[in-house]
Amino acid sequence: MMEESFPFHYSLLEYLFTLVGLLLFLLDIALDIWTVVSFYQDGAYVYMAVMIFLLLGSSVLLQVFSWLWYSDSLEKIETKVEKFAYRRLLIQPFHFLQLGVYLRYAGVIEISTTHFLQHTNSFTEGVAVYLNHDLQMLRLFETFSESAPQLTLMMSIILQRGELELITGLKILTSAAAISSSVAMYHRCMRAFLPKKRKMSWISTGVFFLWNLLLIIPRVTALALFCSVLPCYIIAHFLSLWMLLVLVAWSQKTNYMEHSGWEWLYRAAIGLIWYFCWFNVSTGSIKLKSILYYSFMALDTMMLLGFWCWKVFEYAGCWSSLNPHIVIPTLLGLYVIGILVKIIYYRWFHPNCDEKKIAEPIEEGQFRQAAECYDMTDSGQTSLHTAAAAPVQPLTGVPNRHRKMAANFYS
Repeated sequence: MMEESFPFHYSLLEYLFTLVGLLLFLLDIALDIWTVVSFYQDGAYVYMAVMIFLLLGSSVLLQVFSWLWYSDSLEKIETKVEKFAYRRLLIQPFHFLQLGVYLRYAGVIEISTTHFLQHTNSFTEGVAVYLNHDLQMLRLFETFSESAPQLTLMMSIILQRGELELITGLKILTSAAAISSSVAMYHRCMRAFLPKKRKMSWISTGVFFLWNLLLIIPRVTALALFCSVLPCYIIAHFLSLWMLLVLVAWSQKTNYMEHSGWEWLYRAAIGLIWYFCWFNVSTGSIKLKSILYYSFMALDTMMLLGFWCWKVFEYAGCWSSLNPHIVIPTLLGLYVIGILVKIIYYRWFHPNCDEKKIAEPIEEGQFRQAAECYDMTDSGQTSLHTAAAAPVQPLTGVPNRHRKMAANFYS
């Protein structure tokens, strides 16, 4: 059971975001079903099969992670709805029926509602925080195993059919913004691991959202352009790059899962995220890792654009609405601007903690908040808080995976 000294705060705004997230999750499912039906009515059976594969694959991935996290902490379940499902042996059938994520939403909404209506203690807030963190991680996996591939697929279909219009472009931009929002909501979720005086502001989240959006748009667009002219080769590109990224995750010695045997599933999910976007999975200086990642992804993106450009010139006129001399510099320009915005974020808005002050969460209760953290304010001023100003506090009652992600995020 979690300890009464749980130091976290769960705000009403975060509770409202959870409710909105559930509504958007349900809306996304309805839109996915509508898309599949549309493909069937149009006779586009290949696209329909790809869409169904993405939906089922992503759903199974989420249910497996959700079930593994439940199985690691069944004796620590705190909410009534989850306890009821556990006592009636319903947790496993729920996940088998692809309903495990809704059980988690029900748990978060129940304990959050109880906290705000009955003004319960900080222990209840702590439960809400770590349940919400699991939800955000699952939504992050869903975003890059379903939403990002779907956006790539839809863009490639639009390009092949020559239906690129203003309204279509706005829809694509909205989808890309939704993907970036998922990453930004994970960013907000990690605020719980900071003392109050070092909480990240909404300006910080806005900058975080912006640099992810500016980097995701060129990446997804390059993949879609490549897929529109060489659709048979996108699978080979994905598998070869994804396997390389999984090996890179292995080289980072990740230890997110409680059982080492399932760590490869986590690394596979990280490979999916890295295929589209950066995500830190280990402690240590982020500068070198970012330079290597973005340099490699820039080369890969330019290669994809190069193949697209070659096919456009080979079949001149087929894609007359897209001029390579405009498209390629625009995408590369967005990529460079995105990297510059990320540098601004890490320079002025990210509350970096001294890596040496973040203890490795090897055993339960060992992880401690940094004794010295840089307090990043929106005005750009930086002040160093010593141990006297911010004494070390034990970060108790948090599952190991949450503490590890906090150490990674603030390293």
